[in-house]
Formats: sequence, structure tokens, C-alpha cells
Amino acid sequence: MSTLPVVAAVDGSDDSLRALDWALDAARRRGAPLRVAHVRQCAAWTQPGAPVVPAPPPADDQVLADVRAHLENRADLPDTEYVGLDGAIGVLLPELGSTAQLMVLGSRGRGGFASLLLGSTSMAAARDAECPVVVVPRPGREVHGDAPAGPGPRVVVGLQVDSPDEATLAFAFTEAALRGARLQVVAAYPWPVQSWAAPGELLPVMIDQDAVESETRALAEGFLAPHSARHPDVRAEPYIAPGDAAGHLVAASKDADLVVVGRHRRRLLAPARMMGSVTQAVLLHAASPVAVVPPAPPED
Repeated sequence: MSTLPVVAAVDGSDDSLRALDWALDAARRRGAPLRVAHVRQCAAWTQPGAPVVPAPPPADDQVLADVRAHLENRADLPDTEYVGLDGAIGVLLPELGSTAQLMVLGSRGRGGFASLLLGSTSMAAARDAECPVVVVPRPGREVHGDAPAGPGPRVVVGLQVDSPDEATLAFAFTEAALRGARLQVVAAYPWPVQSWAAPGELLPVMIDQDAVESETRALAEGFLAPHSARHPDVRAEPYIAPGDAAGHLVAASKDADLVVVGRHRRRLLAPARMMGSVTQAVLLHAASPVAVVPPAPPED
């Protein structure tokens, strides 16, 4: 069985070249081929479902020619394929994820508004692709917070103890193993807890915070146990904290190799693919690359 490639989406921008370098490193670590894809947005093919026609040969695509020059003379270059397509980029990029094990792209491509922290293409790919999508931010993002870091390579993953996603945890453990990194597992619990006493009136609930934190830690360790057994060389470090999960994940992204978050599961009354508010906030503000992992298929 052939190994699925790592896809790097490029458009000639500096952001996409940073993503290309990240994808190249990921392909090497996985022993996977690299597929470099350039989708050219054409006015004739801007609607979802519109026909897609192959672009001219890669040799005539200046963006792909520049990528070839960027990768020229790189040591240990994996098998590399160059793909050019014309069509709606927000449709074609997610479709490329159906034949990839990982897709990597920059936070904002050529032509994006300078005021936007995350381009629409990156958001669409992270929301719709069938494979995990890594979004590489521009350097220099500042984050604030007091999440513990420590020396050495580190992968961060968010864990919702009330609805853990096995695909997200599996990806994070695998990525940590590939990088020889420890895994920082951020599990946040809501605090303070409040309840409604009357319309417009909130009352504090008499709950022991230490008990809530202890229960959250016990649940987190239980969910991590089978993954730790499969990856005995990965040191998983639960970080249990009150308050906003997104804020803790963004704070932990400082000097991290990668932050891993899950994508929203489809629900009966909301069957379309979507991303939760925590995932969107992490994509917008994290200082490190962010991997968005689609949920595992539901069991029959």
C-alpha cells in the first residue's frame, strides 16, 4: 500500500513558503512523499460544484517554478509531485485532503487583506478537509498567559474531558513521537460555576474547586492512558486549569512545536462541517503552527 502524501498548498506568498518548509519537514519525519499544490482562482470557476480543469503543465506555472527553485539542492528531499489546478480554491484545497495524510498551508495567502489574521482559504481548508490541516502562522505573534512550558520540544493538545476526541489525541501522540517531544495536555474546566436563581440573577454554586480539578485530572488521565500505552516514549503532562480553554491553549503555544485541536463533530441539527469557537480562537491567535484534526468517524 502506498503512503499518502503530505500536501503543501502554495500561492507564491512568503506565508506559503513557510508552510512548504514545514510540510517538507513533516514529510521527512513520516517517510511520506510531498505533494506541492497550486490552485489558481479563475473567474470562470468560482462557484462550488463548478467544473474543474487541469491547469497548464507545472513547468508553465510560475508559482510552482519558484517552489522548485526554493527546494533545489535540499538534502533528503522526499519524492515530490507538483500539481497545478484551476478552480475555486476554497473547494479544491479541501478536496485534495481526501488523498493526503496531512495538509499544510500558511495563515494568509497572497491577496488576503492585511488586517486579517487568518485567511478564508486557511479557514475553509481547516473546516472542510478530510485529513488533518496544519496552519503555519506568521512569525512574531505575541501571546500572553502563564501556561507552564519548560525546555525541549513540546506538542500541545486540547482535551475536553466531557467529550474527548480520540482522533485528536491519537494525532497529538503520534506527532509528539515523531518529534521526540513531550505532550502537554491542556484540560480546562469552567470556573466559577454559577446558576440562575431568577431572570437576570446569577448565584454562585457551592462546589469545591479542588474536587472539580481533581475529577477533571482523573478523567484526563483515564482518556490518555490507552494512548500512552501505545506511545510509551511520549511523556504526557496533563495541565488542568480553570477558565477559558482557548486562552490556555494560546498561552501554551508560545515556543511550542505544534498545538493540536479538534474540529467540531457534525450534529443532527447542524450536519454541515464546522469549527468550534475554541478551535477558531486558537487558529487566530496561537504563536505556533496549529493542527486541526477532523473527528473520528462515528461508530455504527
